[in-house]
Amino acid sequence: MTLQIQVDVGSAVPPYEQVRAQLAGHVASGRLCAGDRLPTVRTLAADLGIAVGTVTRAYRELESQGLVTSRRRTGTVVHGAVPSGSDPGLGAAAAALGGRARAAGLGDERVVALVRAALLAPATAGG
Repeated sequence: MTLQIQVDVGSAVPPYEQVRAQLAGHVASGRLCAGDRLPTVRTLAADLGIAVGTVTRAYRELESQGLVTSRRRTGTVVHGAVPSGSDPGLGAAAAALGGRARAAGLGDERVVALVRAALLAPATAGG
């Protein structure tokens, strides 16, 4: 399986977070399923032209989220699509947002900025 992962070194988002978010998106969308092996840290770093430590940090973040498991002999393997306690409808809502954003001609950076702004806004009564 070929993963579509891109890193924009000019972005305000750190490279490790870009890698983490894209891999988490592949898991959430079902493109990566439980039991699928991720590329080795060295291979992915070389493919993306980034430091090994950057990919290592992204994998550690994914592991702390419960999305992957890393072992010496087996490598990094997808653990599951939806961490316990999360709302499965959020993936569908995120996919719908992505579709609407693309249809409106918005780039990824703008969509992420909109989501961050929404998360930072004060909660509304009843929300």
